Amino acid sequence: MADAITPHFHNTDGVDTIFIGVKEFMCIGARPPQDHPHVFLDMGDESEMVCPYCSTLYRYSADLTATQTRPDGMLIGM
Repeated sequence: MADAITPHFHNTDGVDTIFIGVKEFMCIGARPPQDHPHVFLDMGDESEMVCPYCSTLYRYSADLTATQTRPDGMLIGM
């Protein structure tokens, strides 16, 4: 079993950048049924990463928790 729960984010609204409070996460693209393959992304030491499927730029923001996003509402589940 995994030691931590991985948050899943979506970009149904098609924004360019989503600020998140974690560095390991899943991108699903848009909400189902328009989702792309669910891909695990790990920023490592970096502070941003682009999803290879939907080109959403994710930026780490230390002031956000694992369930918060900017813009709001981009978390689909854990």
